[in-house]
Amino acid sequence: MIDARAVADYPLVLEGKVREVRAVDDERLLIVATDRISAYDWIMPTPIPGKGAVLTALSAHWFGITDHIVPNHLIELVGDRAMLVRRLEMLPVECVARGYLAGSGWADYRATGAVCGHPLPPGLRQADRLPAAIFTPATKAAEGHDENISRERAAELVGADVLAEAERVTLALYAFAAERCARAGIILADTKFELGRDRDGRLVLGDEALTPDSSRFWPADAWEPGTSPPSFDKQYLRDWLDASGWDRASAPPPLPPEVVEGTRVRYDEALRRITEVEE
Repeated sequence: MIDARAVADYPLVLEGKVREVRAVDDERLLIVATDRISAYDWIMPTPIPGKGAVLTALSAHWFGITDHIVPNHLIELVGDRAMLVRRLEMLPVECVARGYLAGSGWADYRATGAVCGHPLPPGLRQADRLPAAIFTPATKAAEGHDENISRERAAELVGADVLAEAERVTLALYAFAAERCARAGIILADTKFELGRDRDGRLVLGDEALTPDSSRFWPADAWEPGTSPPSFDKQYLRDWLDASGWDRASAPPPLPPEVVEGTRVRYDEALRRITEVEE
């Protein structure tokens, strides 16, 4: 048992845009979710109060109900924003599942008629549901934005057999989570997972799972194809940044109180809806 008050005493081995990773021993790590929020590859100068606790609670929730699909790295929660986890050898790709046409997938479709090499029917609109969910791997960038890559390139990075297993797991997780979200009145448009290998060579789900930082959550009653639907994630923040005149090349502006509160409310709503779905 690790005392939540002692988390900061463990050595910091990695600091990402949102999370801090601290070493416990050769087999365990502490992953701490801060209240930082990022957009367009920048960390915003203003935190979102309680955001780290929401990310931790949602990840723990999903880890707890998806272990019949794939094991995960969670050992136990430490306070409200830290997870004690098993060390994994992470795959050098992000495992993305898309069920709707949005974000970079929408841009790709408009340019090529396909999404990451998956041919799609002509005439689809922004936010349309895809004929079937698709797997679109991406590179994991230490800095800057992750980039979509072809399945062939992903297979070169991890091996064809590992990629096939990762695709199967990713789409199974997406199908399960999309059904649970639908029962909460939420459309899971897309999401990304990080998978790794444990000491026994098993594929294991790591990092976070199905949070507003890693997923696109739309309220089902406001979904309208042909538009950019409202969301329970950081699209609200991106929309404000787009309208603010920020050039994305210089440091981002401080977030006004109404944007901080609007973002916080959306994250809290995602947590409330998803965790209140009955088993």
